[in-house]
Amino acid sequence: MEFLTFIHWNVDPEIFSLGPLSIRWYGLLFAFGFLGGYYQGERMFKFEKINPEWLESLFIYLIVATIVGARLGHVFFYGWDYYSQHPEEILKVWHGGLASHGGAIGIFIALIWWSRKVSKRSVLWVLDRVVVPTALVAALIRTGNLMNSEIYGIQTDLPWGFIFERNGETVAKHPTQIYEALSYLLTYAVMLYSYWKTDLRNREGFIVGVFFVMVFLSRFLIEFIKEDQEAFEAGMALNMGQWLSVPFVLGGLFLIIRALKRAPVVYKN
Repeated sequence: MEFLTFIHWNVDPEIFSLGPLSIRWYGLLFAFGFLGGYYQGERMFKFEKINPEWLESLFIYLIVATIVGARLGHVFFYGWDYYSQHPEEILKVWHGGLASHGGAIGIFIALIWWSRKVSKRSVLWVLDRVVVPTALVAALIRTGNLMNSEIYGIQTDLPWGFIFERNGETVAKHPTQIYEALSYLLTYAVMLYSYWKTDLRNREGFIVGVFFVMVFLSRFLIEFIKEDQEAFEAGMALNMGQWLSVPFVLGGLFLIIRALKRAPVVYKN
């Protein structure tokens, strides 16, 4: 009877196709995430009376940085043995393989450049605003992973375990995609409150610090019940995702403490 309580998951990752063109849940959710992020950023910029042209350039920077950073993160952190022998595969993003840590690094580098060339403000100012919709995007991306039946957890006896039949699984596994998506939505809610209901948006580094701590601490903990993404992680006390999360958590704590000790910064437009 316990077997019947598990969730049998066999969703087709492809919504429909027209000849060589296919529309997949992952790509659709990814796109919805960026559109929702743009709308959120637009509201923030209007609230602070910021030049709307800044948002347009910022959006382009973020899209390019997210895709390039996440792809290179996967290549160098998880698949270098393969990609070093098949460099032509690096550009084939549609074959899968994106790493959130690489995306975070790519975004950080892009925003440093954007801050120097466009806003002329501290990079922490823009990071505090960008990470709010980023948490929503991350939740939708993890939902896309669920639709792809990928990046799930180890075997579980819990009644909400998923049997990922499309992958040939016959036992229930932790739906870690859902765990991560929910943790990102909680992070999103905390940052929304901090930005709209308090003056913490003016304490540079506080909101991005909260983002780093909540997102990467949850990622660190959930990795304990997640299957290894790559063969080299077998037998490691902490896997690659956990090792990469530690600096972000520590950096986030530093930013929160720093922001609370310093006076608020209010820019004049």
